[in-house]
Amino acid sequence: MILEQLMQGFELALHPANLLFMTVGVTLGIVVGILPGLGSVTALSILIPVTFYMSPMIAIAFLVGVTKGGTSGGAVPAILLNAPGTPEAAATALDGHQLTRQGKPFKAMKAALYASVCGDTFSDIVLILVAAPFAAFALQFGPAEFTAIVIFSFTLIAGLSGRSLAKGIVAAALGVFLSTVGLDPVDSTQRMTFGIVELYDGISLNALAIGVLALSSVIHQIFDLRRGADRSGVAAVVHADPALNRLGAAEFWGHWRTLLRSAAIGSGIGMLPGLGVSLAAFLGYGSARRASPEPERFGRGTIEGVMASEAANSAVCGANLVPTIALGVPGNIAAALLIGAFMIHGVVPGPFMMEQHGELIYAIFASMLMCNGIHLAVGRLGIQVWGYVTYVPKPVILPIVIVLCIVGVYIPSNSLFDVGLMLAFAGLGYLMRRTGFSLVCLVIGFLLGPLFETSLRQSLLMYKGDMTILLTSPIALFFVVLTCFSLWRFARRPRAGTAGRG
Repeated sequence: MILEQLMQGFELALHPANLLFMTVGVTLGIVVGILPGLGSVTALSILIPVTFYMSPMIAIAFLVGVTKGGTSGGAVPAILLNAPGTPEAAATALDGHQLTRQGKPFKAMKAALYASVCGDTFSDIVLILVAAPFAAFALQFGPAEFTAIVIFSFTLIAGLSGRSLAKGIVAAALGVFLSTVGLDPVDSTQRMTFGIVELYDGISLNALAIGVLALSSVIHQIFDLRRGADRSGVAAVVHADPALNRLGAAEFWGHWRTLLRSAAIGSGIGMLPGLGVSLAAFLGYGSARRASPEPERFGRGTIEGVMASEAANSAVCGANLVPTIALGVPGNIAAALLIGAFMIHGVVPGPFMMEQHGELIYAIFASMLMCNGIHLAVGRLGIQVWGYVTYVPKPVILPIVIVLCIVGVYIPSNSLFDVGLMLAFAGLGYLMRRTGFSLVCLVIGFLLGPLFETSLRQSLLMYKGDMTILLTSPIALFFVVLTCFSLWRFARRPRAGTAGRG
Protein backbone atom coordinates (compact mmCIF):
# COMPACT_ATOMS: atom_id res chain seq x y z
CA MET A 1 0.00 0.00 0.00
CA ILE A 2 2.74 2.46 0.98
CA LEU A 3 4.83 1.43 -2.03
CA GLU A 4 1.88 1.97 -4.39
CA GLN A 5 1.17 5.43 -2.96
CA LEU A 6 4.87 6.29 -3.13
CA MET A 7 5.00 5.32 -6.82
CA GLN A 8 2.05 7.63 -7.45
CA GLY A 9 3.94 10.29 -5.54
CA PHE A 10 6.95 9.84 -7.84
CA GLU A 11 4.70 10.38 -10.88
CA LEU A 12 3.73 13.79 -9.51
CA ALA A 13 7.19 14.67 -8.17
CA LEU A 14 8.93 14.02 -11.51
CA HIS A 15 7.40 17.18 -12.96
CA PRO A 16 10.18 19.30 -14.55
CA ALA A 17 9.27 22.39 -12.50
CA ASN A 18 9.51 20.36 -9.29
CA LEU A 19 12.94 19.01 -10.28
CA LEU A 20 14.14 22.51 -11.13
CA PHE A 21 13.04 24.04 -7.83
CA MET A 22 14.43 21.13 -5.81
CA THR A 23 17.80 21.66 -7.50
CA VAL A 24 17.65 25.40 -6.84
CA GLY A 25 16.62 24.76 -3.23
CA VAL A 26 19.46 22.33 -2.54
CA THR A 27 22.00 24.68 -4.16
CA LEU A 28 20.77 27.70 -2.21
CA GLY A 29 20.77 25.67 0.99
CA ILE A 30 24.38 24.58 0.51
CA VAL A 31 25.57 28.09 -0.34
CA VAL A 32 23.75 29.70 2.62
CA GLY A 33 24.92 26.91 4.94
CA ILE A 34 28.51 27.55 3.86
CA LEU A 35 28.32 31.22 4.88
CA PRO A 36 29.16 31.22 8.61
CA GLY A 37 26.41 32.61 10.80
CA LEU A 38 23.52 32.15 8.39
CA GLY A 39 22.40 28.54 7.84
CA SER A 40 19.26 26.80 6.63
CA VAL A 41 16.94 28.38 9.22
CA THR A 42 17.80 31.87 7.99
CA ALA A 43 17.37 30.71 4.39
CA LEU A 44 14.00 29.08 5.16
CA SER A 45 12.62 32.12 6.94
CA ILE A 46 13.58 34.37 4.02
CA LEU A 47 12.47 32.01 1.23
CA ILE A 48 9.06 30.90 2.57
CA PRO A 49 7.37 34.05 1.17
CA VAL A 50 8.88 33.27 -2.24
CA THR A 51 6.83 30.05 -2.34
CA PHE A 52 3.56 31.97 -1.99
CA TYR A 53 2.96 31.74 -5.75
CA MET A 54 4.06 28.10 -6.14
CA SER A 55 1.93 24.97 -5.93
CA PRO A 56 2.02 23.29 -2.50
CA MET A 57 4.08 20.34 -3.75
CA ILE A 58 6.72 22.47 -5.47
CA ALA A 59 6.86 24.90 -2.54
CA ILE A 60 7.45 22.24 0.12
CA ALA A 61 9.89 20.29 -2.09
CA PHE A 62 11.84 23.51 -2.66
CA LEU A 63 11.99 24.28 1.06
CA VAL A 64 12.93 20.70 1.93
CA GLY A 65 15.80 21.04 -0.57
CA VAL A 66 16.93 24.21 1.19
CA THR A 67 16.88 22.38 4.55
CA LYS A 68 18.84 19.39 3.26
CA GLY A 69 21.45 21.52 1.51
CA GLY A 70 21.78 23.92 4.46
CA THR A 71 22.38 21.11 6.95
CA SER A 72 25.32 19.68 5.01
CA GLY A 73 26.60 23.06 3.79
CA GLY A 74 27.58 24.03 7.32
CA ALA A 75 30.25 21.31 7.25
CA VAL A 76 32.35 23.19 4.67
CA PRO A 77 33.48 26.13 6.86
CA ALA A 78 33.74 23.70 9.79
CA ILE A 79 36.23 21.62 7.81
CA LEU A 80 38.15 24.47 6.15
CA LEU A 81 38.08 27.17 8.83
CA ASN A 82 37.18 25.39 12.07
CA ALA A 83 34.23 27.85 12.01
CA PRO A 84 31.00 25.82 11.68
CA GLY A 85 28.50 27.43 9.32
CA THR A 86 25.70 25.92 11.42
CA PRO A 87 25.72 24.86 15.11
CA GLU A 88 25.28 21.16 14.27
CA ALA A 89 28.53 21.24 12.23
CA ALA A 90 30.59 21.92 15.37
CA ALA A 91 31.10 18.18 15.86
CA THR A 92 32.24 17.87 12.24
CA ALA A 93 34.96 20.47 12.87
CA LEU A 94 36.64 18.25 15.48
CA ASP A 95 38.11 15.92 12.85
CA GLY A 96 37.27 17.80 9.66
CA HIS A 97 39.61 20.72 10.33
CA GLN A 98 42.38 18.37 11.38
CA LEU A 99 42.08 16.66 7.98
CA THR A 100 42.39 20.08 6.31
CA ARG A 101 45.57 20.77 8.27
CA GLN A 102 46.87 17.41 7.00
CA GLY A 103 46.26 18.52 3.39
CA LYS A 104 43.04 16.51 2.93
CA PRO A 105 40.25 19.13 2.70
CA PHE A 106 38.53 17.51 -0.30
CA LYS A 107 38.60 14.08 1.31
CA ALA A 108 36.91 15.50 4.41
CA MET A 109 34.29 17.36 2.37
CA LYS A 110 33.53 14.25 0.30
CA ALA A 111 33.11 12.14 3.44
CA ALA A 112 30.82 14.79 4.94
CA LEU A 113 28.68 14.99 1.79
CA TYR A 114 28.31 11.25 1.27
CA ALA A 115 27.55 10.62 4.95
CA SER A 116 25.02 13.45 4.96
CA VAL A 117 23.15 11.98 1.97
CA CYS A 118 23.19 8.48 3.55
CA GLY A 119 21.84 9.75 6.87
CA ASP A 120 19.21 11.85 5.11
CA THR A 121 18.01 8.92 2.98
CA PHE A 122 17.75 6.63 6.02
CA SER A 123 15.71 9.28 7.84
CA ASP A 124 13.37 9.80 4.88
CA ILE A 125 12.67 6.05 4.73
CA VAL A 126 11.85 6.10 8.46
CA LEU A 127 9.46 9.00 7.85
CA ILE A 128 7.69 7.21 5.00
CA LEU A 129 7.26 4.01 7.04
CA VAL A 130 6.25 5.64 10.32
CA ALA A 131 4.20 8.73 9.38
CA ALA A 132 0.99 6.97 8.29
CA PRO A 133 0.70 4.58 11.29
CA PHE A 134 1.59 7.44 13.64
CA ALA A 135 -1.11 9.65 12.08
CA ALA A 136 -3.67 6.82 12.30
CA PHE A 137 -2.92 6.45 16.01
CA ALA A 138 -3.17 10.23 16.48
CA LEU A 139 -6.75 10.15 15.13
CA GLN A 140 -7.74 8.75 18.53
CA PHE A 141 -6.65 11.99 20.19
CA GLY A 142 -9.25 14.47 21.40
CA PRO A 143 -8.93 18.05 22.70
CA ALA A 144 -7.66 16.91 26.11
CA GLU A 145 -4.96 14.73 24.57
CA PHE A 146 -3.79 17.53 22.27
CA THR A 147 -3.70 19.94 25.21
CA ALA A 148 -1.44 17.55 27.13
CA ILE A 149 0.80 16.95 24.09
CA VAL A 150 1.28 20.67 23.41
CA ILE A 151 2.09 21.36 27.08
CA PHE A 152 4.65 18.54 26.99
CA SER A 153 6.12 19.91 23.75
CA PHE A 154 6.48 23.38 25.28
CA THR A 155 8.21 21.91 28.33
CA LEU A 156 10.59 19.72 26.34
CA ILE A 157 11.51 22.44 23.85
CA ALA A 158 11.91 25.05 26.61
CA GLY A 159 14.19 22.77 28.59
CA LEU A 160 16.38 21.66 25.70
CA SER A 161 16.54 24.69 23.41
CA GLY A 162 18.20 27.05 25.87
CA ARG A 163 20.42 27.12 28.91
CA SER A 164 17.59 28.10 31.23
CA LEU A 165 14.27 26.29 31.60
CA ALA A 166 12.63 29.43 33.01
CA LYS A 167 13.77 31.55 30.06
CA GLY A 168 12.60 28.88 27.63
CA ILE A 169 9.14 28.78 29.21
CA VAL A 170 8.92 32.58 29.20
CA ALA A 171 9.87 32.67 25.50
CA ALA A 172 7.28 30.00 24.64
CA ALA A 173 4.63 31.83 26.67
CA LEU A 174 5.45 35.05 24.80
CA GLY A 175 5.00 33.19 21.52
CA VAL A 176 1.60 31.88 22.62
CA PHE A 177 0.62 35.39 23.76
CA LEU A 178 1.57 36.89 20.39
CA SER A 179 -0.49 34.21 18.61
CA THR A 180 -3.67 35.45 20.37
CA VAL A 181 -3.50 38.89 18.71
CA GLY A 182 -6.38 39.34 16.26
CA LEU A 183 -10.00 38.23 16.20
CA ASP A 184 -11.15 35.62 18.70
CA PRO A 185 -11.71 32.33 16.80
CA VAL A 186 -14.97 31.64 18.69
CA ASP A 187 -16.85 34.93 18.98
CA SER A 188 -14.77 37.16 16.63
CA THR A 189 -14.15 39.85 19.23
CA GLN A 190 -10.99 41.91 18.88
CA ARG A 191 -8.02 40.94 21.04
CA MET A 192 -5.13 43.35 21.44
CA THR A 193 -5.62 44.88 17.99
CA PHE A 194 -5.78 48.46 19.37
CA GLY A 195 -8.06 49.35 16.48
CA ILE A 196 -5.36 48.55 13.90
CA VAL A 197 -7.05 46.87 10.94
CA GLU A 198 -3.84 45.09 9.87
CA LEU A 199 -3.87 43.14 13.15
CA TYR A 200 -7.40 41.75 12.71
CA ASP A 201 -5.95 38.64 11.02
CA GLY A 202 -3.26 38.34 13.66
CA ILE A 203 0.48 38.91 13.52
CA SER A 204 2.06 37.85 10.24
CA LEU A 205 4.11 34.67 10.51
CA ASN A 206 6.50 36.03 7.87
CA ALA A 207 7.08 39.23 9.81
CA LEU A 208 7.74 37.38 13.05
CA ALA A 209 9.87 34.54 11.64
CA ILE A 210 12.00 36.68 9.34
CA GLY A 211 12.45 39.40 11.95
CA VAL A 212 13.26 37.13 14.88
CA LEU A 213 15.36 34.54 13.06
CA ALA A 214 16.96 36.16 10.02
CA LEU A 215 17.18 39.91 10.58
CA SER A 216 18.14 39.62 14.25
CA SER A 217 20.97 37.29 13.17
CA VAL A 218 22.16 39.94 10.70
CA ILE A 219 22.11 42.61 13.42
CA HIS A 220 24.06 40.28 15.70
CA GLN A 221 26.70 39.71 13.01
CA ILE A 222 27.01 43.40 12.16
CA PHE A 223 28.37 43.93 15.67
CA ASP A 224 30.78 41.05 15.05
CA LEU A 225 32.33 42.19 11.76
CA ARG A 226 35.69 43.08 13.23
CA ARG A 227 36.79 39.45 13.34
CA GLY A 228 39.01 38.57 10.41
CA ALA A 229 38.87 35.33 8.46
CA ASP A 230 41.52 32.64 8.63
CA ARG A 231 42.80 32.04 5.07
CA SER A 232 44.48 28.70 5.80
CA GLY A 233 41.43 26.86 4.42
CA VAL A 234 41.77 28.52 1.01
CA ALA A 235 45.48 27.72 0.94
CA ALA A 236 44.68 24.08 1.72
CA VAL A 237 42.15 23.95 -1.13
CA VAL A 238 44.49 25.60 -3.65
CA HIS A 239 47.49 23.41 -2.83
CA ALA A 240 45.65 20.15 -2.09
CA ASP A 241 47.42 17.00 -3.31
CA PRO A 242 44.94 14.89 -5.37
CA ALA A 243 46.58 11.68 -4.14
CA LEU A 244 45.82 12.56 -0.51
CA ASN A 245 42.23 13.58 -1.25
CA ARG A 246 40.91 10.42 -2.87
CA LEU A 247 38.07 8.72 -0.99
CA GLY A 248 37.49 5.22 -2.34
CA ALA A 249 34.26 3.29 -1.98
CA ALA A 250 35.97 0.62 0.12
CA GLU A 251 37.29 3.21 2.59
CA PHE A 252 33.94 4.98 2.85
CA TRP A 253 31.72 1.89 3.14
CA GLY A 254 34.20 0.32 5.52
CA HIS A 255 32.54 2.52 8.14
CA TRP A 256 28.98 1.35 7.34
CA ARG A 257 28.30 0.51 10.99
CA THR A 258 29.09 4.11 11.96
CA LEU A 259 26.79 5.41 9.20
CA LEU A 260 23.93 3.15 10.26
CA ARG A 261 24.35 3.89 13.96
CA SER A 262 24.51 7.66 13.48
CA ALA A 263 21.55 7.64 11.07
CA ALA A 264 19.47 5.70 13.62
CA ILE A 265 20.46 8.12 16.40
CA GLY A 266 19.61 11.15 14.28
CA SER A 267 16.27 9.69 13.21
CA GLY A 268 15.31 8.87 16.79
CA ILE A 269 16.20 12.36 17.99
CA GLY A 270 14.38 13.93 15.05
CA MET A 271 11.11 12.31 16.09
CA LEU A 272 11.26 13.86 19.56
CA PRO A 273 10.30 17.56 19.68
CA GLY A 274 12.97 19.95 20.88
CA LEU A 275 16.05 17.71 21.04
CA GLY A 276 17.69 19.40 18.07
CA VAL A 277 20.21 18.70 15.33
CA SER A 278 23.27 19.67 17.39
CA LEU A 279 22.51 17.02 20.00
CA ALA A 280 22.19 14.39 17.26
CA ALA A 281 25.57 15.36 15.79
CA PHE A 282 27.42 15.10 19.10
CA LEU A 283 25.64 11.88 20.14
CA GLY A 284 26.48 10.32 16.78
CA TYR A 285 30.10 11.42 17.11
CA GLY A 286 30.33 10.24 20.71
CA SER A 287 28.81 6.83 19.98
CA ALA A 288 31.22 6.29 17.07
CA ARG A 289 34.15 7.14 19.28
CA ARG A 290 32.99 4.76 22.04
CA ALA A 291 32.44 1.93 19.52
CA SER A 292 35.79 2.41 17.80
CA PRO A 293 38.67 0.05 18.65
CA GLU A 294 40.95 3.10 18.33
CA PRO A 295 39.07 5.96 20.01
CA GLU A 296 42.27 8.00 20.30
CA ARG A 297 42.10 8.67 16.53
CA PHE A 298 39.03 10.86 17.01
CA GLY A 299 39.88 14.54 17.19
CA ARG A 300 43.13 14.01 15.30
CA GLY A 301 41.71 13.77 11.80
CA THR A 302 39.67 10.66 10.93
CA ILE A 303 36.97 10.53 8.29
CA GLU A 304 34.96 8.26 10.60
CA GLY A 305 34.43 11.21 12.96
CA VAL A 306 33.28 13.43 10.08
CA MET A 307 30.92 10.72 8.82
CA ALA A 308 29.47 10.04 12.28
CA SER A 309 28.47 13.64 12.97
CA GLU A 310 27.22 14.40 9.43
CA ALA A 311 25.11 11.23 9.13
CA ALA A 312 23.52 11.96 12.50
CA ASN A 313 22.72 15.64 11.98
CA SER A 314 21.33 15.06 8.46
CA ALA A 315 19.18 12.15 9.66
CA VAL A 316 17.16 14.61 11.72
CA CYS A 317 15.81 16.31 8.57
CA GLY A 318 13.30 13.62 7.59
CA ALA A 319 12.42 12.25 10.99
CA ASN A 320 11.48 15.63 12.45
CA LEU A 321 8.52 15.68 10.05
CA VAL A 322 6.97 12.63 11.76
CA PRO A 323 5.43 14.64 14.65
CA THR A 324 4.84 17.53 12.23
CA ILE A 325 2.68 15.48 9.88
CA ALA A 326 1.06 13.21 12.46
CA LEU A 327 0.37 15.73 15.24
CA GLY A 328 1.04 19.18 13.83
CA VAL A 329 3.81 19.55 16.45
CA PRO A 330 7.19 20.62 14.98
CA GLY A 331 10.27 18.62 15.86
CA ASN A 332 12.60 21.64 15.55
CA ILE A 333 12.71 25.18 14.21
CA ALA A 334 13.03 24.06 10.57
CA ALA A 335 9.94 21.87 10.94
CA ALA A 336 8.15 24.79 12.62
CA LEU A 337 8.85 26.96 9.58
CA LEU A 338 7.64 24.17 7.28
CA ILE A 339 4.37 24.10 9.26
CA GLY A 340 4.01 27.78 8.42
CA ALA A 341 4.66 26.98 4.74
CA PHE A 342 2.03 24.22 4.79
CA MET A 343 -0.51 26.59 6.32
CA ILE A 344 0.25 29.30 3.74
CA HIS A 345 -0.79 26.77 1.09
CA GLY A 346 -3.98 25.71 2.86
CA VAL A 347 -2.65 22.45 4.30
CA VAL A 348 -3.09 22.08 8.06
CA PRO A 349 -0.56 19.65 9.60
CA GLY A 350 -2.06 17.12 11.98
CA PRO A 351 -3.75 13.70 12.14
CA PHE A 352 -6.11 14.45 9.23
CA MET A 353 -3.29 15.58 6.94
CA MET A 354 -2.58 12.08 5.57
CA GLU A 355 -6.29 11.46 5.02
CA GLN A 356 -7.13 14.80 3.39
CA HIS A 357 -3.91 15.42 1.46
CA GLY A 358 -2.49 11.90 1.05
CA GLU A 359 -1.57 12.39 -2.61
CA LEU A 360 0.34 15.59 -1.80
CA ILE A 361 2.13 14.05 1.19
CA TYR A 362 3.40 11.05 -0.78
CA ALA A 363 4.50 13.37 -3.59
CA ILE A 364 6.49 15.29 -0.97
CA PHE A 365 7.95 12.00 0.34
CA ALA A 366 9.03 11.13 -3.21
CA SER A 367 10.48 14.62 -3.64
CA MET A 368 12.50 14.18 -0.45
CA LEU A 369 14.07 10.98 -1.77
CA MET A 370 14.79 12.67 -5.10
CA CYS A 371 16.30 15.65 -3.27
CA ASN A 372 18.91 13.31 -1.82
CA GLY A 373 20.09 12.34 -5.31
CA ILE A 374 20.12 16.00 -6.36
CA HIS A 375 21.99 16.87 -3.17
CA LEU A 376 24.65 14.28 -3.95
CA ALA A 377 25.08 15.51 -7.53
CA VAL A 378 25.12 19.24 -6.74
CA GLY A 379 27.36 18.79 -3.72
CA ARG A 380 29.86 16.64 -5.60
CA LEU A 381 29.98 18.89 -8.67
CA GLY A 382 30.46 22.00 -6.56
CA ILE A 383 32.95 20.60 -4.09
CA GLN A 384 35.85 22.32 -5.90
CA VAL A 385 34.35 25.78 -5.42
CA TRP A 386 32.60 25.63 -2.03
CA GLY A 387 35.82 26.57 -0.26
CA TYR A 388 35.92 29.90 -2.05
CA VAL A 389 32.26 30.69 -1.22
CA THR A 390 33.27 30.57 2.44
CA TYR A 391 35.30 33.74 2.01
CA VAL A 392 32.66 36.03 0.56
CA PRO A 393 33.02 39.08 2.87
CA LYS A 394 30.19 39.63 5.32
CA PRO A 395 29.99 43.34 4.40
CA VAL A 396 28.87 42.08 0.98
CA ILE A 397 26.50 39.36 2.19
CA LEU A 398 24.70 41.06 5.08
CA PRO A 399 23.22 44.01 3.11
CA ILE A 400 21.87 41.53 0.56
CA VAL A 401 20.25 39.49 3.36
CA ILE A 402 18.65 42.67 4.78
CA VAL A 403 17.13 43.50 1.37
CA LEU A 404 15.86 39.92 0.99
CA CYS A 405 14.25 40.11 4.45
CA ILE A 406 12.37 43.30 3.55
CA VAL A 407 11.29 41.99 0.14
CA GLY A 408 10.28 38.62 1.66
CA VAL A 409 7.89 40.32 4.06
CA TYR A 410 6.55 43.01 1.73
CA ILE A 411 5.76 40.99 -1.43
CA PRO A 412 3.20 38.48 -0.01
CA SER A 413 1.30 41.08 2.04
CA ASN A 414 2.01 44.27 0.05
CA SER A 415 2.03 45.97 3.46
CA LEU A 416 4.59 48.33 4.95
CA PHE A 417 2.94 47.64 8.31
CA ASP A 418 4.30 44.07 8.17
CA VAL A 419 7.75 45.44 7.32
CA GLY A 420 7.53 47.60 10.44
CA LEU A 421 6.50 44.54 12.47
CA MET A 422 9.50 42.66 11.09
CA LEU A 423 11.85 45.44 12.21
CA ALA A 424 10.27 45.41 15.68
CA PHE A 425 10.66 41.64 15.93
CA ALA A 426 14.26 41.93 14.72
CA GLY A 427 14.95 44.19 17.70
CA LEU A 428 13.17 41.75 20.00
CA GLY A 429 15.14 38.84 18.54
CA TYR A 430 18.45 40.63 19.03
CA LEU A 431 17.60 41.39 22.67
CA MET A 432 16.60 37.75 23.21
CA ARG A 433 19.88 36.55 21.71
CA ARG A 434 21.85 38.85 24.01
CA THR A 435 19.93 37.86 27.14
CA GLY A 436 19.78 34.11 26.56
CA PHE A 437 16.08 33.71 25.73
CA SER A 438 15.34 30.99 23.18
CA LEU A 439 14.20 32.14 19.74
CA VAL A 440 13.18 28.55 18.97
CA CYS A 441 10.72 28.59 21.88
CA LEU A 442 9.26 31.93 20.78
CA VAL A 443 8.59 30.80 17.19
CA ILE A 444 7.27 27.36 18.15
CA GLY A 445 5.09 28.93 20.85
CA PHE A 446 3.66 31.28 18.22
CA LEU A 447 2.95 28.42 15.81
CA LEU A 448 1.45 26.06 18.40
CA GLY A 449 -0.48 28.83 20.18
CA PRO A 450 -3.69 28.46 18.10
CA LEU A 451 -3.69 24.66 18.51
CA PHE A 452 -3.11 25.02 22.26
CA GLU A 453 -5.86 27.63 22.67
CA THR A 454 -8.39 25.70 20.59
CA SER A 455 -7.71 22.37 22.35
CA LEU A 456 -7.80 23.94 25.80
CA ARG A 457 -11.03 25.83 25.18
CA GLN A 458 -12.70 22.77 23.66
CA SER A 459 -11.65 20.71 26.68
CA LEU A 460 -13.07 23.31 29.07
CA LEU A 461 -16.36 23.38 27.17
CA MET A 462 -16.71 19.62 26.73
CA TYR A 463 -15.91 18.80 30.36
CA LYS A 464 -17.52 21.89 31.91
CA GLY A 465 -14.25 23.28 33.22
CA ASP A 466 -13.18 19.98 34.80
CA MET A 467 -9.56 19.58 33.73
CA THR A 468 -9.15 16.31 35.66
CA ILE A 469 -9.77 14.76 32.25
CA LEU A 470 -6.02 15.21 31.80
CA LEU A 471 -5.60 12.63 34.57
CA THR A 472 -8.36 10.21 33.54
CA SER A 473 -7.54 9.92 29.83
CA PRO A 474 -4.68 7.37 29.51
CA ILE A 475 -3.00 9.20 26.62
CA ALA A 476 -3.31 12.61 28.27
CA LEU A 477 -2.10 11.20 31.60
CA PHE A 478 0.96 9.71 29.87
CA PHE A 479 1.97 13.13 28.53
CA VAL A 480 1.21 14.84 31.86
CA VAL A 481 3.56 12.39 33.58
CA LEU A 482 6.21 13.03 30.92
CA THR A 483 5.80 16.78 31.44
CA CYS A 484 6.24 16.48 35.21
CA PHE A 485 9.24 14.19 34.78
CA SER A 486 10.83 16.60 32.28
CA LEU A 487 10.31 19.56 34.61
CA TRP A 488 11.87 17.62 37.46
CA ARG A 489 14.90 16.62 35.38
CA PHE A 490 15.44 20.11 33.97
CA ALA A 491 15.08 21.67 37.41
CA ARG A 492 17.83 19.36 38.75
CA ARG A 493 20.36 20.33 36.07
CA PRO A 494 23.58 21.85 37.51
CA ARG A 495 23.29 25.63 37.76
CA ALA A 496 26.65 25.98 36.00
CA GLY A 497 24.97 24.66 32.88
CA THR A 498 22.55 27.54 32.91
CA ALA A 499 25.08 30.29 33.35
CA GLY A 500 26.13 32.68 30.68
CA ARG A 501 24.44 34.11 27.68
CA GLY A 502 23.18 32.30 24.62
